[in-house]
Amino acid sequence: MLTNTRSDLSALVDTLKAAAETSRLRILSLLSYGDLTVSDLTEILNQSQPRVSRHLKLLMEAGLIERYQEGSWAYFRLSDSDAATDFVAGVLGRLNADDHQIERDRERLATVKRRRREKAAEYFAANAASWDQIRTLHVPDDAVESELKRLIGDRPIQSMLDLGTGTGRLLELFAPIYRRGIGIDFSRDMLSIARANLDRAQIAHAQVRQGDIYSPPVDRNMFDLVTMHQVLHYLYNPSQAVQEAARLLRPGGRFVVVDFAPHNHEFLRDEHAHARLGFSDVQITNWFEEAGLEMEETVQFDPKGDAGDGLTVKLWLGRDQRQLIADQTAAASLQTETV
Repeated sequence: MLTNTRSDLSALVDTLKAAAETSRLRILSLLSYGDLTVSDLTEILNQSQPRVSRHLKLLMEAGLIERYQEGSWAYFRLSDSDAATDFVAGVLGRLNADDHQIERDRERLATVKRRRREKAAEYFAANAASWDQIRTLHVPDDAVESELKRLIGDRPIQSMLDLGTGTGRLLELFAPIYRRGIGIDFSRDMLSIARANLDRAQIAHAQVRQGDIYSPPVDRNMFDLVTMHQVLHYLYNPSQAVQEAARLLRPGGRFVVVDFAPHNHEFLRDEHAHARLGFSDVQITNWFEEAGLEMEETVQFDPKGDAGDGLTVKLWLGRDQRQLIADQTAAASLQTETV
């Protein structure tokens, strides 16, 4: 949804100058389909690296795109500021989608994305066996996803953050309701899988970034929904991760954790790097309260087959209390005035 933001005269002129060039318009069009590297853009535009870098520098100076580092790679994306979003959407909306050059760029972009998917598929194939071993111990993923959709609902939100995004599945699941989605993961291999999956699902309003869950590369007080799906058990300090996640929520925002209940499967610690063997309701509730969150709902998913050998999956939904406190204060004030 556009916000009809306004710019002063000099700023608007600078923005128009930055965009008013064929290659830079092509770059904006390409980035509207997802994040790309200089190498990607060099290949698609069929231009030298210094020339492409120059175009990117001018677009960044105009505030139309942003750069972020992922290991030794630098990625570029469209700026998510309201002013930039409005401007780029307006300009690209006037481009003829059947223009020969734009069409050719999309074909080359498809080739770049296909290589990404192939690389991601190779990594997934090499590691799928260990993931499948764990999946056989608990309820199917679709049951958890169905409950997540029920709890979160279909009311539109501005922003979602998925911490430890892995394959990007939750970004895909909730894509219909958020305007902007961000996934954070430390593994570049998993980010490659996530990008491939988002590309395949044609989700352009979500992006993934490399980052540390304890210090994610995003601003605080920015997200309506923060999720952490099967992540806490890998962390040696899960309470700190919950605290940091809570700081990222807007007032009244929601935080969802999906993980295992306490269990005794030591092989997960020894063979799959699980730092914690599940969490109790008391633990999660205490961590939520310490982070200023109110526990709204807890859901349990019993394991498949023999319950004694399986893993129980738990879902915990918390809400930032600042909006609730503000509403209660306002109601109390109104009641006092009417007495």
